[in-house]
Amino acid sequence: MSRAKNQFVCQQCGATYSKWSGRCENCGKWNTLIEQALSSSGSSAVERSVLGGTKLQPQSLGNIQQEDVAHRLSTHIDDLDVVLGGGILPGGVMLLAGQPGIGKSTLLLQVAHAISERHEVLYVSGEESASQVALRAQRLGATEHDRLSFAASTSADDIAATIRSRQYRLVIVDSIQTLSLAEVASAPGTVSQITNAGNAIIRAAKQSGAAVILVGHVTKEGTIAGPKVLEHLVDVVLQFEGDRYGGFKVVRAVKNRYGSTSEAAIFTMSQHGLTIVENPSAALLAERQNADGSVVLATLEGNRPILVEIQALVNSTHFGYPKRTASGFDLNRLNLLIAVLERRTKLELSDKDIYINVVGGLKLADRAADLAVIMAIASAAAGRRLDDGLVVFGEVGLGGEIRSAQAADRRIAEAQKLGFTQAISPPSGVENDFIHAVRDVRQALINYLKT
Repeated sequence: MSRAKNQFVCQQCGATYSKWSGRCENCGKWNTLIEQALSSSGSSAVERSVLGGTKLQPQSLGNIQQEDVAHRLSTHIDDLDVVLGGGILPGGVMLLAGQPGIGKSTLLLQVAHAISERHEVLYVSGEESASQVALRAQRLGATEHDRLSFAASTSADDIAATIRSRQYRLVIVDSIQTLSLAEVASAPGTVSQITNAGNAIIRAAKQSGAAVILVGHVTKEGTIAGPKVLEHLVDVVLQFEGDRYGGFKVVRAVKNRYGSTSEAAIFTMSQHGLTIVENPSAALLAERQNADGSVVLATLEGNRPILVEIQALVNSTHFGYPKRTASGFDLNRLNLLIAVLERRTKLELSDKDIYINVVGGLKLADRAADLAVIMAIASAAAGRRLDDGLVVFGEVGLGGEIRSAQAADRRIAEAQKLGFTQAISPPSGVENDFIHAVRDVRQALINYLKT
């Protein structure tokens, strides 16, 4: 009696091995190999693909009719439409990923309700029952339209067949990690299941012209769970970021075949769901108290200028090694800026604990935040504060020089709109009563730190 052959598949990169090991040699991850049954029809399928098939019928690119932008499905959330490149494109497949509890299902239920005003929409849940989704829909007021339908299923075959029926213009699947194909002998959430289920749903979407939104889980490192090939297969990848317990939540496009990846939509959670923040700068600075260690940064979220408060706290360390903590800012970048501050000025920080906080739960990836972070640390260490009407931005080099920042004019315009009177910025050839250019960190600290 022959024994069934098994293989071990890495859940991070999809590499296969004949025997189990603690570490994947391909991607270097530990404890990611899962045993799966080896398909007996694999070799015959390869042979059929080589010997079979039909000749393709190519056509000229000039004769191909393009999708009309007017046919896109509007989410009725203007900022989200901008992130998507003008709305949800029919036949497109979108992947939305974010931390548990951040509001993915809430946002998608609001989008489904808005689109169901004119089109047939199907919401498929593999994680929640019909009664659980109905409770959320009642809270959000998403039970008004009869065109919004619900189904609970974890079968990728059934979902793909439903999409091919052409009955629905939009299908939302929550989530891809819960689906499974009958032909694949492995548990839901494994690399083979996610890859094959995703392929089946994407093929169905392209054949039927229905738009599909897939919800994806994330790992503890913040990356999308499952194989990287899933992100390559879909048309749009949206990342839902922010603090799940409060603060602002940001939706940005990591990948977008139909639009820009430099846009962002900023939301806040309320009892009635997610709402767009019309003026995030005013909301972020509403409770600010100008003390030492507090600096206002003019940053960008996508293409939108935002003013955010950077807070720094410097204390004497009680241990042999000083502590560095950053909330909303890259810790490695913070250590680099501290080294520049010590080397290029007279500040001694080797025996100080340093804490950095970005108010509002935002996560900054803007290099122009360097000067604001440095000035906040110096302000807290020296016990001196900046003027109330001062806003700061600029990238800092290893030599202490201040380098140019992207979209400086928009940052300055946002600061002027909110009533600020001065801006410390990199040298740009333009200097007036509002714009004050600084060439290095030392000049910025000497000229603008007050008692």
